[in-house]
Parts: sequence; structure tokens; C-alpha cells
Amino acid sequence: MTQLSNVQVGSDRASQPTVKQPSRTQTIILAGIVGNVIEWYDFALYGYLTPVISRLFFPNENPMISLLESYGVFAAGFIMRPLGAIIFGYIGDRVSRRTELFISVILMAIPTFMLGLLPDYHQIGITAPIILIILRLLQGLSVGGEFTGSVTYVAETAPQTRRGFTASFANVGSTAGLLLGLGIVTLMTHWLPDKSLQTWGWRLPFLLGGILGLIGLYIRSNLPDSEIFQQHHENDSVPWFKALRQSLNPMLQAMFYTGGYSAACYITMVYLPSYLVQFTNFSLSHALGINAVALAVQLGIIPLMGWLSDTTLRRKFWLLITTMSMALFSLPAFWFLFQDYPAKVWVVQIGLAILLVPLLAISPAMMVELFPTETRLTAYSLSGNLGSCIMGGTSLLVCTWLINVSGNVYAPAIYLSGLMVVSTIALAFMRDRSREPLL
Repeated sequence: MTQLSNVQVGSDRASQPTVKQPSRTQTIILAGIVGNVIEWYDFALYGYLTPVISRLFFPNENPMISLLESYGVFAAGFIMRPLGAIIFGYIGDRVSRRTELFISVILMAIPTFMLGLLPDYHQIGITAPIILIILRLLQGLSVGGEFTGSVTYVAETAPQTRRGFTASFANVGSTAGLLLGLGIVTLMTHWLPDKSLQTWGWRLPFLLGGILGLIGLYIRSNLPDSEIFQQHHENDSVPWFKALRQSLNPMLQAMFYTGGYSAACYITMVYLPSYLVQFTNFSLSHALGINAVALAVQLGIIPLMGWLSDTTLRRKFWLLITTMSMALFSLPAFWFLFQDYPAKVWVVQIGLAILLVPLLAISPAMMVELFPTETRLTAYSLSGNLGSCIMGGTSLLVCTWLINVSGNVYAPAIYLSGLMVVSTIALAFMRDRSREPLL
């Protein structure tokens, strides 16, 4: 009877459907990208809601001055990124990768949530923009370790032959964050009256950012450190000093390359909708809708491009072709926006989005492969964030300023082309370690 019962129980268990658990690689990818979703969600909100934020926190009779001040606050967040790179680089290289990722997502989510509660200039005067700047500085501090920390963690845990594909999901997260922020802003501008948007509607997406932060904390709460980090872990030196001594040339190359590449992302995917509204009489909701489609196309192609960098041509070749193409086609693309062609904005926005894909997909693995494990996070964070601070974070401000002083609506395209030339030169000197073991 007992044997029969055991057989029956075993049979019942065998007949029950098994719940498929996510693989370790899937869990690591998800944990890595969740912070990038939050980071770029916040950037999307601030970038796309700049016309609203500029009126609420920087009221001025000249709307161009208000925009300049708002983009200045956007740039201010980047000032803290090199400091964040040093702090979080130390934590990631000398304590653990998982601790760095856990702290960075906390420090990113709290200011985003608080921004949604912040009174505007008409309620508390000059205190409002001051607090806004402080919140952006805190966000910049956390971002100094978030993207590079997640890329480093994901790439170190990936199989050698799938490093490009796996690391590309870092920018899948970035693009998803942009798309999420853009989708919410598009819906609000379409459904809410302008008065409601300016009084309370703009706050809701920032409050949602705090909820996303809680989700990120949960996902990252039980992450293991990568095996290669545990093998090469040191705690007896200052990582940024050692990185400068051992990897100065690769760091300079990464800084100039990343600066141009980040500026290209901000100008083409964040600045362009506001540019269209201001200079081509496009409605904001229409411009954001086209931008959303372009981001969705980009999102679907990034993993494919990461896979191609693992299986076909080397990473450096793909990136050189892309930076040179961006340098050549930026000005014609902006010129085309002013021509009498019905689908011009669709062609330009989606075309630029596709052209950016190799930079987004391949750069993460390329950067991780440049540096040795014991100082990788510090070297990558410091060089990448310096480039983003100097060229990427100031790009929206510089584009607006160039148009204001020159009166030339093509100034942003000329500026973008110049930055892409800088990135191409830096990339040409960079060593390509595609599909090689990590240092």
C-alpha cells in the first residue's frame, strides 16, 4: 500500500506542470538594465518636459533664456558625474560590484521622486530652482556609477563569445527608459489641457520614478559578484590613482569617444523634438510620437547589432563606420527637416535612430574590454563620465546657445558633426579586444 501510494504521489508530481525559472544570465541582464531604465527615464522626462519646466522654474519674458537656464540645469547634473565615478568606482572595484549597483539605484530614485513633489518658482521663489539644481546634482552623482557599473557587471558575467550581445542590453535598458518616459509625456501632452499639465500633470511621471526605484532595489537585492571580479579583487590601493597610472591612454581614448557618442544620443533622441517644435512649427505631441516610433525601432535592433559584433566583423570596424557616417550625414539630415516633403521628420528621426544603433549596441563591450579587472569600473566610469560631462551633458545647452548667437538653425548639426570627428579619431587609436579574454 505504501509503495503504491509513493508511486501515485510520484506520478502526480510528474504530471504537474513545472514552472520555468529564469536563467542566471537573464536575471543578471535584468538586474543590470533596470538602473539604466530609471536613469534614462528621468533624463527623458526632464528633456521632453523642458518647455514646461522652464516656465515653472525659470520664468522669463524671453522663452529662449528660459530654455537656456533649463538646459543649464540639465548640464549641471553632469558636473557631478566624474565625482560619482570616483566614489562608485572605488566601491565597485574595492568593495563589490553588487554593492555599487545597489547604492546607485537608491541615490537615483530618491531625487527623481522628490522632484515630483517640488514646489515651483511661483510658490517658493528662488528656492525652487536652487532645490531643483541640488536634486539634479544628486542624480548626476549616482549616474556617475550606474551605467558603467551595470555594463561592467553584465559584461564580466557574460560568456566570452556572447559579451557583445549581453552587454548590448545595457542600452536596451537606456532606450527602454527613454521610450517609457517619452510615452508617458506624449500621453500627458495629448490628453491633459496645458493648464493641468503645468499645475500638476508634469509631477506624476517623476513620482512614478520612485516606484521604479523600489522595483530596481528588489531585483538587485541578491546579486552575486562576478567570478572574474572575485579572482582579481584588491583592497590595498586607490583604484583611480592606479587606473591613471596604468591605463591613461585608453582612458583618454574612451573619454573623447564616449563624449561624442553620448552627445549624438542626446541631440538626436532628446533635443530633436524640442528643436522641431521651436523651428519647424511641429506640434509637441506629433514630434514626440515620431520620436517614440524611432526609439521602438532602435530598441528592437540593438540586441541584433550586439550579436553581430560577436559573430561577424570586429567591434571597432562597426563603430568607425558609424561615427564617420554620423559626421557626414548630420548636416544633410537637419537640412532635410526644412524641405517641403511630407514624411521628412519620419525619415530623419528614424534614420538617425538606426544610425545610432551600433554605438548603443557595441560600445558597452568595447569599453569594458579596454581595462583590467582590478581598476575596470573606476577607469571606465571616470573616462566615460568625463566625456559625457564635457560633451554629452552640455550638448543641449550648446546647441541652443549656438542658434541663439548665430541665428543659424543648422548649428546643432555642424556641432554634432564636429563631435563625431573627435570620436572617430579617438576610436582609431583604440585597441580592439573583440572576443578576447578580459584583462
